[in-house]
Amino acid sequence: MGLLSVLSLAHKWTSERVQTGDTVIDATAGNGVDTLFLCELAGPKGQVYAFDIQERALHNTRMRLERAQQEGKRLAPVELLLQSHDQMAQAVPEQQHGRVAAVLFNLGYLPDPNADPSLITRPQTTIAALESALALLRPGGLLSIVLYPGHDGGEEEAASVDNWARLLDPQAAQVAEYRMLQKPHAPYLIAIEKRKTNQTKEE
Repeated sequence: MGLLSVLSLAHKWTSERVQTGDTVIDATAGNGVDTLFLCELAGPKGQVYAFDIQERALHNTRMRLERAQQEGKRLAPVELLLQSHDQMAQAVPEQQHGRVAAVLFNLGYLPDPNADPSLITRPQTTIAALESALALLRPGGLLSIVLYPGHDGGEEEAASVDNWARLLDPQAAQVAEYRMLQKPHAPYLIAIEKRKTNQTKEE
């Protein structure tokens, strides 16, 4: 058995922290892979919020969810939001702030032949979105970030996210990185777990 892909590991760690009935966020809906995954995890009593700035992405996500429902899968209700992910704090109801179980980011561009490849996630809005996501998480919640340094603009964004994550207070969050060291331009994962209030730095 080989090593897990970054997406598989992101899903594994997320599934270990999300329970039926939880509120979860897909910060970059794209083609809906993460959105569907979160809808299945949270279940009919949960709630999913999915963000993207491209109508094409939300269309693709909607179609994926509809196919899953036709196959009999029981999914969480989902709000598909045509908004930048740096607006998530305003879009998610205040009563859910500090109660979100997981937020998934899959950065880069929309892998769709009909999409504009010049539309990519950018450091300025990405960092603002990560700040909001961390604040929205409950203690023990997971922030998952898949980065793609191999495309134009990707290396700059990855460096910004690396720096942001590295500077987080270890008493507020613990940070892990998963990547293939022999492939510097391959996608990699940064996972951040919000610390529980009774944890100490020594733990």
